[in-house]
Amino acid sequence: MSAPEYIFEASEKPSLPWHRVPLVRATDESIKGYGCLVDDPENFDIEITRWPAQGWRPVDAGTGDEAGFVEGVFSGEWRGDVLYGENQAVNGNYVLGWSTDPQTALVEKQTAPRDQVLLWHMNYHPDGGQLFFPLEEKPFIVPVALPGDDLRPEKVISLWCDGTRGLYIHANIWHEGIFPVEDSQKFLDRQGRVHARVSCDIGQEFGVYLACPLRFEDQG
Repeated sequence: MSAPEYIFEASEKPSLPWHRVPLVRATDESIKGYGCLVDDPENFDIEITRWPAQGWRPVDAGTGDEAGFVEGVFSGEWRGDVLYGENQAVNGNYVLGWSTDPQTALVEKQTAPRDQVLLWHMNYHPDGGQLFFPLEEKPFIVPVALPGDDLRPEKVISLWCDGTRGLYIHANIWHEGIFPVEDSQKFLDRQGRVHARVSCDIGQEFGVYLACPLRFEDQG
């Protein structure tokens, strides 16, 4: 299976039904199992997964987890109806989603309310955890699902963060880039240097887009 293309015209994606994703306020209790909230990014360590043994001989103690982490700025920006992301830590540029049917979504101007993100893709990193820390104190959401390659739309939730604390997710947690509630937002991104990525094209596999509300009043 080839790696997905992350930069494309929204109209290249088909019209599909929407699966509504529950919006959950991120608290120390609600994100247990997914990760934790972070107050001080300077003194927070990223978990690095030890390289797996290839057979019955174990990986030597003190080896296999020495690649460390990379960090940079992750930016989320709405352009018309389309949400773009840029991750300087791994030199990534992405179409994260859109606010309306991709067949009618425009980049040149906004034609629909920005009250949701229609998500086409999710991924996880088996090599380590990932920290998103807002550089601007504004709310944001991150869609997540617990580990396992049997991902299903009904397993996904969106964590709503108020912007006063960062969000850290463990290795193997399904997620997508950070979604700003407002027009744009920047974050400190810190993640494993290996940057192994396992992807799921939600639209292709399940025939739906994940509709992630950006505000509690927009859940309907």
